[in-house]
Order: sequence, then C-alpha cells, then structure tokens
Amino acid sequence: MGTVYPEIGGRLRTFIEAQPVFFVATAPTSVDGHVNLSPKGMRGTFVVLGPHRVAYLDYHGSGAETIAHLRDNGRITLMFCAFAGPPKVVRLHGRGDTVAVGTPDFAARLADFPDPPDPHAVRAVVTVEVDRVSDSCGFSVPLMEYQGDRDMLLACHSRRTTEDLVVYRATRNATSIDGLPVF
Repeated sequence: MGTVYPEIGGRLRTFIEAQPVFFVATAPTSVDGHVNLSPKGMRGTFVVLGPHRVAYLDYHGSGAETIAHLRDNGRITLMFCAFAGPPKVVRLHGRGDTVAVGTPDFAARLADFPDPPDPHAVRAVVTVEVDRVSDSCGFSVPLMEYQGDRDMLLACHSRRTTEDLVVYRATRNATSIDGLPVF
C-alpha cells in the first residue's frame, strides 16, 4: 500500500531530484479530448521550489498538449520511477501554470533553474502547485541503467534562431491535437 505525504521533503525530495526522467500527464476538460502523457528529462530541467511547489522547463517539441491542457483546466500529475536501486514510484498531483518565453515573467521563472541546458530552446516554464504527494511500490518497474542525457533536442534547436522558434511555435505548436489553443 502506498503512502500519502504532507509535502515534498527529506528523502522524498532527494529521490525526486535524483531521477533522470519523469513523466507528465494531463487531460483536457472535454471527455472527447485525448489524455496526454509525456516523458521529460535532461539534467537541470526540473527543480523542487518548496514543499508544495515544483517546476520544469518545457522545450520546443513536436506537440504542446501539456500547455494546452493546463490553459484549459490546470490539472497535472508528475510521476517519477526508480529504474535503479530500491523500487519506488512517486506521484505529484496538482495544478499547473505556464509562463511562455517572451512574456514578462519568463526571465524570473527561468532564474529558478541554477544550470539549465540551453535556455534558448525553452518555450515555457511549467510550475506546479502540488496538492497531493504519494508513493507506491514500483515492484514491476524494470531495472535500467542510466547512460546519460541525449543531446539531440538541444542540437536541433541550437541551429534555430529566436525568430525561427517564434515561427515554430506559431505554426507547429499553435493548437493541441484536440484543437485547444496553446499560446
């Protein structure tokens, strides 16, 4: 049986911060919309801001479902799995908010990340006000060896200018797969 914690602290915080990958789940309000689940990674892209607050960097990608869903209803769950060491799964349930690149608060939110990899490719900072912290056994999660971060996303975006990324967001990240507005 899992445990519900009053906050993110101590060993739980250490566990979360040590994971090289986590997963983000969101869904639109409409029952006809698609549930979205995205893997996130790269060292320096996730921070614990307090006992009930976390944030991560959202890089330009093939879709923008998370941002669209957060604009729609704010619901979000982050999941961290132990792929090495003792089995454990931690879920953070809460309400998310995004601050997009080019908006007045973006620089302040980006400053929460001590050493982000290539901030040029970040399209938004996602902040989550966590209202439920829980764990479960993770007994069926496979043991896997972390070999390092992939650099393909950063390499791809390093070739793009700021203007190219504005066009990318306007043409490839304007709406979700369900037609919800992103930015």
